[in-house]
Formats: sequence, structure tokens, C-alpha cells
Amino acid sequence: MKKDLKELVELVFRQCVFIILNIYGISKLLGGQFYMKGKLPAEIANTTLGEVSSFSLAWTFMGHSYFYILFIGITQLVGAWFLLWNRTKLIGVLLLIPIMVNIILFDILFLDVYPALANAIIVLLMLLSILFFNKEKVIESYQTLISFPTKSNVLFKKRLLTLGATIVVIILIFSFDSLLEHWLGASKQKIN
Repeated sequence: MKKDLKELVELVFRQCVFIILNIYGISKLLGGQFYMKGKLPAEIANTTLGEVSSFSLAWTFMGHSYFYILFIGITQLVGAWFLLWNRTKLIGVLLLIPIMVNIILFDILFLDVYPALANAIIVLLMLLSILFFNKEKVIESYQTLISFPTKSNVLFKKRLLTLGATIVVIILIFSFDSLLEHWLGASKQKIN
């Protein structure tokens, strides 16, 4: 892709994400996106947990904590505004990717609102495209972050390998613990 066309497409993607996430972020801050604690619709408030739809349960859960709503809404707004300037666009992308992945997973796992899922996937694809268009800067930044002055590159690789092995062992221990708890019925016990 020619440089001018790439820059134009990136700018359009940045502006699209900016508009979309400002709408969603402001909607969250103004209380228009989730069923807020104390402001449940009557049909939801009068439904038992066992009978409520996945959507209503998820929307109620997300709206239960105003701090969570503020966190997501403000992060969306800050990330979106960072996209407007070349100097901060990658910071904006890095702020927004985890938020969008969370939204996509939430939509897939709990909601059956496919237009919202499609919208979130499109936003994520635009963010990933912005990263791709700036891959040289991303690679350079990554290399700067992982380069540590050491006496020997071999020593660094050995420490990295040890760290990797440690992480794998920790994951195995926690996985075995969870599996053991499940087999012994810990998940079936009533939690007070």
C-alpha cells in the first residue's frame, strides 16, 4: 500500500474509532448503557435470577458498579482522544485493545446482541490495522522495552528461559489445584 494511501486509511480508521468510542464512552458516563444499581427496569427487577435472560443478567451485573462503568467509559474516551494525534495514537491503541477484547468476549459469552458484537469486532480490527500500519514503530518500541543491559546476551537468555519455566510451573500448579478443587466438589459448596 502506498504511503499516502496507508496514512489516509489509518487516519480514517482513527477518526472512526474516535467517533464510535466517544458515543459508547459518553453513553456509559451518562448512565445510558447498563441497568444501573437502583434504576432497574421493572420487568428485570421483578424477575428471579433463574428466569432472567443472559442479556439482562449481564447488563445488570455491568451496571452494578458505577466505578467500573466510569473506568471503562473514561478509558474509552481517553484512548479515543489519544488517537487524534500522531504522537499519542499508539498509546491510544494500546489502551483500547484490551477494552475491546473484553467487550468482544463479554458479547460472545453473555449477550446475544450481534450488531454490538460486529461493531466491537470492526473497532478492534481498525485498532489492529493502525498497529500494523505502524509496525516499524511498534517493533522498535518493543525492542526498546525488552532490551536490558547485561554482561552477556547468553546470561539474559538463560534468565528468560528460567522465568519462562517458572511461569509454566506456576500455571501447572494453579491448574492442578483448580482441577483438584473441582473434582472434590469445592465448586458445588455454598459460599456464604
